[in-house]
Formats: sequence, structure tokens, C-alpha cells
Amino acid sequence: MTLLVAMIDPPREGLVLPRLADTSPLTPAEVVDLYRAMTKDLLRAGMESGGDVLVNYRPDDLLPEPAVRERTSEDAVRALVAEALDGDELDGTRFEIQVGSSYDARVGNTVTHLLETEARSSVAVAEPVAPLLDRSALDAAAMKLRRRDVVLGPAADGRVHYAAFGEPIDFAGAYATPELETLTARARDADCDVDFIPPSTAVRTGADLRTLLPRIAARRRAGRSVPAHTAAFLDDLPVRVADRGGERTLVRT
Repeated sequence: MTLLVAMIDPPREGLVLPRLADTSPLTPAEVVDLYRAMTKDLLRAGMESGGDVLVNYRPDDLLPEPAVRERTSEDAVRALVAEALDGDELDGTRFEIQVGSSYDARVGNTVTHLLETEARSSVAVAEPVAPLLDRSALDAAAMKLRRRDVVLGPAADGRVHYAAFGEPIDFAGAYATPELETLTARARDADCDVDFIPPSTAVRTGADLRTLLPRIAARRRAGRSVPAHTAAFLDDLPVRVADRGGERTLVRT
């Protein structure tokens, strides 16, 4: 069974989704609320897929100084997770601090430890930025991992919204831009077979949100499943996609 590592930061203004506030009409508080909603949907997807979930968070000493608060990072993350899971689910969820000075180091330390020290068969890594990464997507990825060593989920601009490993790779610089190409190259350098799940929207900028809004609205209208927490937040968000002078843009309504 694939272990899902959810890379979660404490939901604080200026720390989570920093580029979204600068490239969209969302206020800093709305950005945090969106991050909270997407975090809950990622955790729900992990639980519903039947696998184990490990919440990996940055301790206070790895946070930028403006993001440090009197309340510890661990307490803030645990409180957010508790909003998404019931008591039994929460009891079965692991919480561990991230170790490493960079994102690729933190991912690499976690994945390598789980594969080599704990002898996990496969480890998936996801941040709460791709709310359409649902149970069916996680299940499909797990099936691919039975035949492939590495499975990646593409996102816009060469990024990834999901990365899973059945074998360790050299993670130093593995998330260098463009992440999808770099991770694939590192996997092949380690003689790993690579496969992909369908692309999904990873929300980091206003352009990403401009893509996500109509996707979720269309899925709801068509009677398809939607990420419950993110969809509820977006329903109440007074922001829509509109045409302004021939350009698609986000506008407040």
C-alpha cells in the first residue's frame, strides 16, 4: 500500500501560496482559507483511498522569520488536520517534522527514510495545491506503482502535483525547474521506470486559479465529483473568470 506524505505548512498569511495573493484578486486571508480547504481535501482523498497518511510539516526553525508565531507550527498543523479527519482517522495519522534546508532535501530525506529504513513498498508526496487529486487519482497512481518505480502527476509550466516512488533517487536538485522533466531525468539516472497520471491543476498563481474555477464549476454542473472543501470555499468566493478586452482574467463580483 502506498503511503501518502502530505507536505503541509501552518496556514499563515505570507507563508502558504505566496504568489497567489500577488497574482489574483484574493486577499491574504482568502489565500489562507483556500489553502486550508485544499489541505482538507488532500487529507480526505488520502483517507478514502485506503492508504496510510503521514503529515510532514516544517518545524518553527525551518519557517521564515515572518511566519513564526507564538503558536507552534506543529500545533497549527495538527489543528488543521483535526478539522478534516474524525477521531479514529486522526489517531491513525502520523505527524513528523521535515528535515532539510531545501524542499528537495526535505522530500528526499522523508522518501528515502521511508523506503530504505521503514521498508515501505512505495511513498507518494503531495502538497495541498491540487484539489482534483482525488481518491480515484490516488488509486490509479497506486496501480501504476505496481509496475513502475516512479509515478508523476504533471501540472502547468512543467511542475508536478504528485510524485510517488517505489525506489529512491538522487533528490539533490530534483525539484529544479521544470520539476517534471528534472524528476523524470533523476529517476532514469537511477535506472527507474517512470509513468504518469493525468495532468491536474496545481494552484500557486492567479493563472492556476483561473483554470481551477471553471473546472470545478463544470464538474459540479455535470454531476461529477468535486473536492468538497475547495468547492464550498470557491462557491462563496466573490471571484469569477471573465473576459476583459479579449483577455481572460479573475474579477471580484
